Amino acid sequence: MGLFSKENRATFLAPLGVNNPVTVQVLGICSALAVTAQSEPALVMGFSVTIIVALANVIISLLRNTIPNRIRIIVQLVVVATLVTIVSECLKAFAYDVSVQLSVYVGLIITNCILMGRLEAFAMANGPWESFLDGLGNGFGYAIILVVVAFFRELLSAGTLLGFTVIPESFYELGYLNNGLMLMPPMALIIVGGIIWAQRAKNPELQD
Repeated sequence: MGLFSKENRATFLAPLGVNNPVTVQVLGICSALAVTAQSEPALVMGFSVTIIVALANVIISLLRNTIPNRIRIIVQLVVVATLVTIVSECLKAFAYDVSVQLSVYVGLIITNCILMGRLEAFAMANGPWESFLDGLGNGFGYAIILVVVAFFRELLSAGTLLGFTVIPESFYELGYLNNGLMLMPPMALIIVGGIIWAQRAKNPELQD
């Protein structure tokens, strides 16, 4: 089937692994450091970026043949800014507490390198369906890294996941202590570095 051809599956699946936008393309690192102290904001940020990059890819793909080359970046920014504003207002309306935790980082999605990179590199040269799959794949790939980093940071810094206590009280009675350093952004960078090392060790083709 054309919609789920081998090429389309590769377009969707590659960003989840061997072409991950964070660990391979090294894009979106700033937000990976900033919003991963807890799992809930990381999930919401990953979901928001996925929606925005997928929809922006489709819109730019539909318009690509009508956009003058000299103003294509401006058009891309307008599309992304509009989608970011819509998502930001939806978060304030339906998930206000999380939107407060994310602070300015939702608005700064417009500067996320993943978005502009996929619009310029893929959506401007491919059809809407392929661009949608590319957006979903890169969004999910980004979200996976955020969730993994947040998992370790929240677990080790507070003994919780999504706000629920998972480390038994008996551990603390035996002398276990939460690691406050995990709340510092450099620890997120170290975790991302560990993920990159593990991914490259598993995939020799990434070592070149």
